Amino acid sequence: MFSFVVSRVLQAIPVMLVVAFISFAMFAYVGDPVSIMLGQDFTEAQRTALVHNLGLDRSFLVQFLTFVGNALQGEFGLSYRLGRPVAELIAERAPATLELAFCAAFIAIAIGVPMGVYTGLYRNSWLSRFFLTFSLIGVSLPTFLIGILLILVFAVNLGWLPSFGRGDVVSLGWWSTGFATATGWKALVLPAVTLGLFQLTLIMRLVRAEMLEVLRTDYIKFARARGLSNRAINFGHALKNTLVPVITVAGLQLGAIIAFAIVTETVFQWPGMGLLFIQSVGSADIPVMAAYLMLISAIFVTINLVVDLLYYAVDPRLRVGRRGH
Repeated sequence: MFSFVVSRVLQAIPVMLVVAFISFAMFAYVGDPVSIMLGQDFTEAQRTALVHNLGLDRSFLVQFLTFVGNALQGEFGLSYRLGRPVAELIAERAPATLELAFCAAFIAIAIGVPMGVYTGLYRNSWLSRFFLTFSLIGVSLPTFLIGILLILVFAVNLGWLPSFGRGDVVSLGWWSTGFATATGWKALVLPAVTLGLFQLTLIMRLVRAEMLEVLRTDYIKFARARGLSNRAINFGHALKNTLVPVITVAGLQLGAIIAFAIVTETVFQWPGMGLLFIQSVGSADIPVMAAYLMLISAIFVTINLVVDLLYYAVDPRLRVGRRGH
């Protein structure tokens, strides 16, 4: 197990370097941050001095190597737009994005898996048909439209929930959370449902398809011939084998939720990393954009490692194959 983890970590290093290079190269020639920072009235001497202070007068390779070296120390430079350390800005926004992402993932898994199991076991019932119709709507509608519709119904017409912001938050050291306040929970509902709806329907349809496939296998027929109860067969054997591909998709979707929370955070003005990234694009804030992409890549790499480790807990065949190898 230890060698497996080490090998995956070593594989992740070149991946992170490639992502860092692509992201830095992509944004290095986008916009003119100097003009944005100086405004309209500036002298050539002021521009030259700012270019030198930002290190933009050095070659691209030197700038990239400096960026990587600082990133290894947890430093991503100063934000061109705000003039503050990028690491500090991301640390401030990360709690909001992570809380939103994990709540959306919880909604998707806690509701999607039972719905998928039910539609797989009772595929001809009217409730299963309703769930499948609901899943088509969730997959078809874009995220921003779902968010706008939810705001229209629950914030504008009914007035039950807020349409923007994070509500009141409580600081626990460097971490700020809305879980400790009523307004924080209310503000979280609409964006979490908006962000988790697509993943919910995706997981539901995946679980249903896997359940239908597993229930047709020979070992399930043999279990029925032994006289095992439907509960033991469906949840003790079928569901456990269904979870292997579900873990893969759910793990990757968690990374996707964090990465693509940009749209949801923009619609609801949720003060997370995605909104920070969008604001940075408008001002060509290269350090923030590059640091955001590197962070998202690190999250995906970590999630892939965790998913691989979960395989060992769910599927004993992988442990046997590893020892035999």
